[in-house]
Amino acid sequence: MMVVNKVLIIALAFVFQLTSAPKIILFFGDSITAGYGLSMEEAYPAHVEKTLKEKGLDVKVVNAGLSGETSAGGLSRIDWVLRQQVDVFVLELGANDGLRGLPLSQTRSNLQSIIDKVKVKNPNVKIVLAGMMVPPNMGKEYTSEFRNIYPDLAKKNKATLIPFLLDGVAGDDKLNIADGIHPNVEGHKIVAGNVVRILEPLLK
Repeated sequence: MMVVNKVLIIALAFVFQLTSAPKIILFFGDSITAGYGLSMEEAYPAHVEKTLKEKGLDVKVVNAGLSGETSAGGLSRIDWVLRQQVDVFVLELGANDGLRGLPLSQTRSNLQSIIDKVKVKNPNVKIVLAGMMVPPNMGKEYTSEFRNIYPDLAKKNKATLIPFLLDGVAGDDKLNIADGIHPNVEGHKIVAGNVVRILEPLLK
């Protein structure tokens, strides 16, 4: 009987350890996620982690942002990034494709392939797509097609959509660094708020 009790205690301890492990949120993106021009602690993923913890949620954020990353570049490194367990995967890529005028059919295909790889490695993962936009000087048809990539992929993959990651920040000189493209410290705090509003319900 004592042996059985010891086994039961060990099993319960193991289950408790599994259920009490923090949820891993992996941010996979470009310079916006990497916090271009800022420290990693000032980038929006760090603010997201801080805010969620303040709300009593047990999470650990992994920032896998890389400045200059395109969707093709992301696809080439996703296998390496997925060596760890992921509970929530936030995909923020495509903006550099759009700024370079790359074929959007390829962008769409690359993002879908990234999602597919994430699902294979982590079948129970919750996927969040961060919607982006490109400047109107790219042409009406191109900008419209680009904008539609994210809701289309979210619907197809039953993923959660952040309609526009830079909502409230894009185009505001006071919230961006000198290049007018990348958020400054205050801008990243607003971006973090955009993300937290979407992530919080997924973590409860």
